Amino acid sequence: MELEKFYYDNKLSKYFATATLFWGIVGMLVGVIAAFQLAFPALNLDLAATTFGRIRPVHTNAVIFAFVGNGIFTAVYYSMPRLLKTPMYSELLGKIHFWGWQLIIVAAAVTLMAGYTTAKEYAELEWPIDIAITIIWVIFGINMFVTILRRRERHLYVAIWFFLASWVTVAMLHIVNSMEVPVSLFKSYSMYAGVQDALVQWWYGHNAVAFFLTTPYLGLMYYFVPKAANRPVYSYRLSIIHFWSIIFLYIWAGPHHLLYTALPQWAQSLGTVFSIMLLLPSWGGMLNGLFTLRGAWDKVREDPILKFFVVGVTCYGMATFEGPMLSLKNVNAISHYSDWTVAHVHIGALGWNGFLTFGMLYWLIPRLYKTELFSKKLASTHFLIGTFGILLYAIPMYWAAFRSYFMFKAFTPEGQLQYQFIDVVQSVVPFYIMRALGGTLYLTGVILMAYNLIKTVRKGSFVEREEAEAAPLAKKYIHTGKTFWHSVIERKPTLLLVLSLFVVSLGGLFEIIPTFLVKTNIPSIASVKPYTPLELQGRDIYIREGCYNCHSQMIRPFRHEVMRYGEYSKAGEFVYDHPYQWGSKRTGPDLARIGGKYPDSWHFNHMLEPTSMAPGSIMPRYPWLFENDLDITSTNSKIHAMRNLGVPYEEGYEAKANQDLGRQADKIARNLKKDKIEISSKKEIVALIAYLQRVGTDIKVDSKK
Repeated sequence: MELEKFYYDNKLSKYFATATLFWGIVGMLVGVIAAFQLAFPALNLDLAATTFGRIRPVHTNAVIFAFVGNGIFTAVYYSMPRLLKTPMYSELLGKIHFWGWQLIIVAAAVTLMAGYTTAKEYAELEWPIDIAITIIWVIFGINMFVTILRRRERHLYVAIWFFLASWVTVAMLHIVNSMEVPVSLFKSYSMYAGVQDALVQWWYGHNAVAFFLTTPYLGLMYYFVPKAANRPVYSYRLSIIHFWSIIFLYIWAGPHHLLYTALPQWAQSLGTVFSIMLLLPSWGGMLNGLFTLRGAWDKVREDPILKFFVVGVTCYGMATFEGPMLSLKNVNAISHYSDWTVAHVHIGALGWNGFLTFGMLYWLIPRLYKTELFSKKLASTHFLIGTFGILLYAIPMYWAAFRSYFMFKAFTPEGQLQYQFIDVVQSVVPFYIMRALGGTLYLTGVILMAYNLIKTVRKGSFVEREEAEAAPLAKKYIHTGKTFWHSVIERKPTLLLVLSLFVVSLGGLFEIIPTFLVKTNIPSIASVKPYTPLELQGRDIYIREGCYNCHSQMIRPFRHEVMRYGEYSKAGEFVYDHPYQWGSKRTGPDLARIGGKYPDSWHFNHMLEPTSMAPGSIMPRYPWLFENDLDITSTNSKIHAMRNLGVPYEEGYEAKANQDLGRQADKIARNLKKDKIEISSKKEIVALIAYLQRVGTDIKVDSKK
């Protein structure tokens, strides 16, 4: 059969690789700033845009969707044409994908710093950006799938399985979790509330980690590790088991983020069971990656690229061992809301995603520019700096987590709590400093890599179009000998896509739907009422300022938590919370029962100068809340949106909502005046006080119990 000549277009790979490096430095720099802010609150700068509550989601979105996202696209646009022996279907679609994604990243950073957020972790972006993400993701999928259909290689290599499954699953997760009711151009309310919202969010949140940070990077591993080692993948059959078992099991594990919460027990148990089962396929994939290097260990000692890959794959194994362990209830009781989770996540992010990306860039850039890497010595130095940075980051976080846990649950001989929350915070600040130094060290290594790669580019010449040739795909496939069952699926990309969608849909269907259909999952509580207009406005300010990044609103049924915060939380308390506010980290105390605990003046002074009420606090100041007038023009549309979501405001309440808002605001202003605090009832701080004084007060607890 006559061979056909064609060309690989390297421009898109170069664009995405450059963006990966740029956003990696930006995202990690923001992370370092956020880490230092926890130790030195003055670094919040008393500016709304630079407070930790707004900076933290900028960091997570930049690292996940900008750095890792561009890393995924670099891998896809380089490896897929070569695995399929055909150019990408459309250079135009590729360019739209590239520039569209970069604009989304910029829009995300700007809006998050401006306080526009849905408050849903890893999905904070508001509805116009969600729509843009959907459009760009579909464009990417069309370009990828049509390329597969135009291939010259009949069987699809394992890396492509992971790319396809990742694409279809991320699309499903994004659409379902982003269902929201717009209130204005940059404000919306989640379609789900309370327990249901929490379950959908962590079905998304856990699987954003799975199908954005893990499975596409497994595709990257299956392509670039064998290429760098110049050896075939260790086991084809193991890769099949790895692929199907991991995409089936991962989707069920989200509820393990909600153990000991108000989530129904059956859902918690289901999340735990599937999390434990995940250990086997995860380690199967890790071993398949490491065993690919069999016989190449002498090369590993000399080649910094393989060093990055080995440590990266090992970190994947460590993180995927730790994840199932953290889903055990007795372990989760310690880890949840603590710095242990922060350490766990960063072992994966810095080790698995970071080091695999670095290895890919060190391998790829010299080939795109037809030259040798400028300095292997600098690359090896980067490897050492990065590895030590990971250790200096993670170890203090583990230490801080255990120290905090044992201090939180310590009781005096008389049965009283031994430590106040602020005592625990002050005790872990040195560990926060060490963590920040570890992050700085890791960032230094990335900057060193950027220098090395820029020098590599300058001494080479970019190969824009790379010539190749291959036989066309035969219209009729005639096989000889015994056919392995999986080869049938590999020959049919549409079948592979549909089967992948079916497999990943099962977990969501069986976990989420019952919470909507079976009313006993969320028992109703008659005393729980909708928020007043002022409280609703105050809640939106709470969300805008990112308070959920440091405060939880979910008291677990432990003796030390109930004594510290109040009666443990019930599922029915959150039926009007769009979105839910349970949180995932306690840098500050839980606020589930904060309402009525302190006078209005306490909250006023605490937001103006936190250390005046809590000496040693690391919370930033919020002076703009005392200067900004509350925007009451949005009240009507917010009440209307909430009623459309099922919140039982009376018909036509929008017309008098602002009157009720004004009366409640005036009452708070009068209360403050009694404590010699003069403030206009129109200021944002008044609305925030109204919300904080409401939280948790619908449940009346008998103090004699």
